[in-house]
Amino acid sequence: MSPHEIRCLQPLFGGVLAPLAQRLNATVIDGGTDVGVMRLMGTTRDEGGWHFPLIGVLVDKLISGSTPRGKAVDLEPHHTHFVLVPGSEWGDEAPWLARFATAAAASRGSATVLVNGGEIAVADVRHSIEAGRRVAVLDGSGRAADTLAAAVRGKCADPSVSAIAASGMLHVVDTRDRNGLASLLEDLLSGRTAE
Repeated sequence: MSPHEIRCLQPLFGGVLAPLAQRLNATVIDGGTDVGVMRLMGTTRDEGGWHFPLIGVLVDKLISGSTPRGKAVDLEPHHTHFVLVPGSEWGDEAPWLARFATAAAASRGSATVLVNGGEIAVADVRHSIEAGRRVAVLDGSGRAADTLAAAVRGKCADPSVSAIAASGMLHVVDTRDRNGLASLLEDLLSGRTAE
């Protein structure tokens, strides 16, 4: 994510996502690296003094110090826990992340929130859908999220993205609609299916 995108999205994290996680006693699970959305969630949690669990799921061999520096990345320092999974490439964590989210939610509701993202984020969405988890897609947050939002509106030529959009599991919310996002996530996390 560009510095501009991070500045634009920070109020959404500090004004909706972190307070909602705190109020609902939700566990937030992401990729745990010190970049992009994961850095934004970690720093928002820390700066706001929030206490919800923030768990990173990532491939153990890609952590700084355990692989050649060309691929490695640092852990985001404000996460409360990390789950290290087997693999050797970025994206190998995607099925593990979805399975861990299902196990962590147990009988409670859960949701995936897609903010920006690239190819791996699309894989995360695919695994979430396969696990029966609904996805809030933040239209206007950039890249993969905007592509999937366009596909839901029928404006995408990529058959794999169109297939995800046709699943009926995606809920598109404009990034400027903070109340709509909060309402959608409350419904999904409480186990109510948002239409």
